[in-house]
Amino acid sequence: MMNLSRSVALISLFLLPLLSFSFSVDNPTDRRVLVLLDDLSLKSSHSIFFSTLKSRGFDLDFKLAEDSKLALQRYGQYLYDGLIIFAPSTERFGGSLDSKSIADFVDSGRDLILSADTSASDLIRGIALECGVDFDEDSSAMVIDHSSFSVSDVDGDHTLIAADDLVKSHAILGKTKIEAPVLFRGVAHSLNPTNNLVLKVLSASPSAYSANPSSKLSSPPQLTGSAISLVSVMQARNNARVVISGSLQLFSDKLFRSGVQKAGSPNKYEKSGNEQFVTELSKWVFHERGHLKAGSLVHHRVGETDEPAIYRIKDDLEFCVEILEWSGKSWEPYVADDVQVQFYMMSPYVLKTLSTDKKGLFHTSFKVPDVYGVFQFKVEYEKLGYTTLSLSKQIPVRPYRHNEYERFIPTAYPYYGACFTTMAGFFVFSFVYLYHK
Repeated sequence: MMNLSRSVALISLFLLPLLSFSFSVDNPTDRRVLVLLDDLSLKSSHSIFFSTLKSRGFDLDFKLAEDSKLALQRYGQYLYDGLIIFAPSTERFGGSLDSKSIADFVDSGRDLILSADTSASDLIRGIALECGVDFDEDSSAMVIDHSSFSVSDVDGDHTLIAADDLVKSHAILGKTKIEAPVLFRGVAHSLNPTNNLVLKVLSASPSAYSANPSSKLSSPPQLTGSAISLVSVMQARNNARVVISGSLQLFSDKLFRSGVQKAGSPNKYEKSGNEQFVTELSKWVFHERGHLKAGSLVHHRVGETDEPAIYRIKDDLEFCVEILEWSGKSWEPYVADDVQVQFYMMSPYVLKTLSTDKKGLFHTSFKVPDVYGVFQFKVEYEKLGYTTLSLSKQIPVRPYRHNEYERFIPTAYPYYGACFTTMAGFFVFSFVYLYHK
């Protein structure tokens, strides 16, 4: 028994370093991803999507959603850095996995892809709701569009949508424009208006609505037009990223390979935009793009190189910070013209837009305000699709010492003149009073 205990302890010591290995700001690519399926046949029906992830260096661990050994962490350390849930009908996860543990997983800074369809269970809907996404309450409802459907569905119920209303963000969808419409068949969802972290990536057209395609409408649908989101993303305050799709078929090989022609459009494409859309979106959610890191804030007086412990009011100073962007393979200089620095004490006394040398270095110079106290250099950078940067460094500012003031202040010359004029006048008055009869 003692030998068994010792063996377990030794194994634990060897495992802990491996379990501690997780997503790093400095190494965004070395990642393990858990893929939960409600049917193992999805490995073949969605093989293209999984193959693109593997080709980019991801280690995918496929498991059934009801596996009794499911766990996201062990010995207090997370086993995975990303989670893909392709199990919309699952009512309950196996093992120690539940909606709370998934929420904690995202709260720890890790990423999630969640896909649903008409069979979405309350469990899946609850996880989406935690992320600010609310699926249509009618479990039989699908997105229907009689204007923007795929012509291959011309005689059908128009639930195969050819969507082309994409978010305009190079960080999220890449710089290469997605020319072909994206095929979508699934359920609609709306965004929580009080959650400003979630946004629509793929939206329905103004003519779309959510309803049961096999029955006639008895009342106006609750979700209509551009209020319907087909695919949404969320970037949490800790920079964890989440993708929520109302269609599991969106990721399927069938729709990847399908040709597409939008109703009313003369343009016909041999291949839908699904593969490009999903690939680019997966690059974003797994931090292969739009991922920034910053070096330390550097500041010093003009003409010096060493960082002082304290500044004096009206000192001229220089400030700089290095910002890099992950390109998917290496760190590249980040180029932008909207990075700002604040010289802050209760409120910003100085707000300057930083210049860039196109090599990742952002810099500026300014004069310390004529106010003493404890200030902060603050860089708070938020841009659509990019990780949030929040950097600060504290520095005190002192007033002039008694021997640092100018001997004669130019603005006080009138007062100096008045003083000497008064003395001269008193001397003349005394002389005249005493000696003039």
